[in-house]
Amino acid sequence: MIFHPSALLTLYPPLDLFASGALKVDDIHTLYYEQSGNPKGIPVVFLHGGPGAGAAPKHRQFFDPQHYRIIIFDQRGAGRSTPQGELRQNTTAHLISDIEQLRIHLQIDRWHVFGGSWGSTLALAYAIQHPLRVLSLTLRGIFLMRQQEIHAFLYNMRSTFPEAWRDFVSPLSAKEQDDILKAYYRLLTHPDKTIHLPAAQRWSAYETACLRLIPAAPAEGNTEENNNPGYAYAIARIECHYFVHNKFDPDDYLLQNIHKMRHIPCAIIQGRYDVVCPPVTAYELHQRWPEAQFIIVPDAGHAASEPGITSELIRATNAFRTIKA
Repeated sequence: MIFHPSALLTLYPPLDLFASGALKVDDIHTLYYEQSGNPKGIPVVFLHGGPGAGAAPKHRQFFDPQHYRIIIFDQRGAGRSTPQGELRQNTTAHLISDIEQLRIHLQIDRWHVFGGSWGSTLALAYAIQHPLRVLSLTLRGIFLMRQQEIHAFLYNMRSTFPEAWRDFVSPLSAKEQDDILKAYYRLLTHPDKTIHLPAAQRWSAYETACLRLIPAAPAEGNTEENNNPGYAYAIARIECHYFVHNKFDPDDYLLQNIHKMRHIPCAIIQGRYDVVCPPVTAYELHQRWPEAQFIIVPDAGHAASEPGITSELIRATNAFRTIKA
């Protein structure tokens, strides 16, 4: 286990795109993607969280723009991809296929892969199937989508954030609270906007409230994402859909298949007080993958925006600049 107590690294300055586009991946879904940084640089693909959270301009800033060709895209149903919140033909297998379609579309042979939270899940699943396409993995806030982790999200966060959990389950009866996932899936897939949108906003608010070691002040938490009903709709609906329908079989599929990619350079970065994706999951991943760097940030929760997490992510992407495509 490693932690670097030296001066914190901060995000690279904001940067403009040099290209963007829309990639139609099937008869339903069209993905938004963008490129920034060095057009002739070493490619890196950013896999956002959620599932359903979408990407943002700040995500370009984890990478040295002089070195990297930075590729960011919104996964099915998320962000600027269309249709927003769409659940049909939206599975982990579809998302892995989309990453490959995008790689081929952009004429990239191999690339670095960066993912946090659900993005770490997808990065691992992609690397298991396509290890020869991956130059390195930078993983943050590890989530393996096992049943125990889904249960922890729905129930165990109550012990640390009881008021947020109270608000989360307030629309549910006592009986429904015994199966929160089933109850929320019913609400989030209801065709009536007056039913599914308040449920989505409660789901999103619950997750947001639990992200950081020190919860954001009202002004800090008043982000465009949190105020955007479309964001809440997509992340809540797609997360719930994945928790119900897209669990791995077997439950520990990712851990069982780590041997397929242990040759890939990897940094595992985890906040000590992450209650959304508890550190025990990152620890178990490292136990299966001892060659990977395992970095515990002692003063952080889950959010990539926390200073210690940001610093270690940038330290990792800077270190991987030595890898040639």
